[in-house]
Amino acid sequence: MRDRAKLADRRNAILQKILARCVRRPRQPGQEIGCLEWQGPDSGDGRGGGYPRMSLDGQTVAVHLVIANHFLGYIPGKKQIDHECGNRRCLEWTHMDIVTASENCRRRNGRKPQRRGNWRK
Repeated sequence: MRDRAKLADRRNAILQKILARCVRRPRQPGQEIGCLEWQGPDSGDGRGGGYPRMSLDGQTVAVHLVIANHFLGYIPGKKQIDHECGNRRCLEWTHMDIVTASENCRRRNGRKPQRRGNWRK
């Protein structure tokens, strides 16, 4: 029982560390709630860049994957997280969906680019 309590405390501490570096953005048309945008470091400007990063136990981790695991559960192999809002810096778990790579590409191609990394359908 103690191990379960320790794990819950650790998960909560990690979540609070992440939330301390986020800002809530106004909701866009079609959204129930605005993006929760990461203000910390990211993976850079290159291809596939722009995803939030943080240090956790001496390892650099993708913050959106930490959030997805926390709220959506285990992410099976060969699955990806689709940011339905199109904003790679968004950590609002209700904007995330677990999908295949091909579905992620299909959805991305159906969005129009917007300023600040937001995409509209």
